[in-house]
Amino acid sequence: MSSFAATHRLVGAALTAVVVFACAGSATIPTAASPFPKSTTTSELHGAQFYAGSSIDVSDDVDGDVYAAGQSVTISGDITGDVIAAAQNITITGNVDGDVRVAAQSVAISGGVSRSGTIAAAELTVAETGSFGGDVLAAASSIGISGSVDRNLLLSVDQLSIEGTVGGDVTYESDTDARIDAGAVGGSVERIESAESTDVEVSPQVLLVGWLLGVLFALVALSLVTLAAGLLAPRWLRRVTDHLVPSPWKALLVGFVAAIAAPAAILLLLVTFVGAPLALAVGLLWTVLTLATFVYGAYYLGRLVFRDRQHPVVMSLVGGTILIVGLNIPWLNILVWTPMILFGLGAQLLEFWSQRPWAVTPARADHPSPTTSAPEGPFTPGPAGSDSSTPMAAQSGPR
Repeated sequence: MSSFAATHRLVGAALTAVVVFACAGSATIPTAASPFPKSTTTSELHGAQFYAGSSIDVSDDVDGDVYAAGQSVTISGDITGDVIAAAQNITITGNVDGDVRVAAQSVAISGGVSRSGTIAAAELTVAETGSFGGDVLAAASSIGISGSVDRNLLLSVDQLSIEGTVGGDVTYESDTDARIDAGAVGGSVERIESAESTDVEVSPQVLLVGWLLGVLFALVALSLVTLAAGLLAPRWLRRVTDHLVPSPWKALLVGFVAAIAAPAAILLLLVTFVGAPLALAVGLLWTVLTLATFVYGAYYLGRLVFRDRQHPVVMSLVGGTILIVGLNIPWLNILVWTPMILFGLGAQLLEFWSQRPWAVTPARADHPSPTTSAPEGPFTPGPAGSDSSTPMAAQSGPR
């Protein structure tokens, strides 16, 4: 197993090097040639060369290392250094005096590599004219070796075929046996079976205990929330749940429409640069309202159970217990969770609407209180025959 672990470590290191050097290399080492040489010339380039583009063909001879990243990379020139590349398709037809470190969907080697190769691909093919002077460390779905490898093969592969020659040992991890021609391997051949995940059997008793512990934890945590709500905001709980007492269907309709319209509005705001902060604020508010539906649902159930004759804390705790048990029963939790969300959202929105500051209240007629004294004046009308209808100044006169 240690050899397979080493395989993954080396492949991971190679991939990291490919990404780092291929993406950032063009700004590091200055060379005499252009950092993006033209593939139409056949001159010799000196120093490290960096290539990036959609389709790359390194036809020049390079006296140094080659770093390439693109959709298709072809190395047709002779390279005296290493080749480090990342692409969808990589083809090496020239000779490489150094190492090859590549990652691609498809890798085809038909040239000669003097040293070792580290390859990560979906499909790796070493043609009859292809060769490696050192070790080959590779991970791929399909690997076909028709050329020669002077030293060892260390592979992680699904399907392996060796029709060429391997001078050293072949160690591969696979679920299937490799197809190896007789006399193709000079050393030993070892297949390591892939580690299969073992399913741990859990007894029903353990599952029941785990479920009970989960219910107990939820009961304690959410009971603290309902307890705090019943102590701190009993009037607000009553005012919100009052929208569910006479006829809950209006709240259900409002909650259903809001549950569809609010996420759509948030997504619409997110696609605009200006509305993104507003979408974040609306999303946070919507999350708070959705989480608060448990508190209102618990209080409403408590009102139904006790017929509104208990303390708000008691009604909240009992209703919360009923909700917690219902939310932890499979299939039943769907029937509990959906109405809780819709009714809770609708009731909150209806209460917010009733508290809107721009609401117009009906004008009330002002009637003087019976204890209010009549305004003073020279003449105050009153009932016929009433002495109080005439001011004292009017009653007084010369005798």
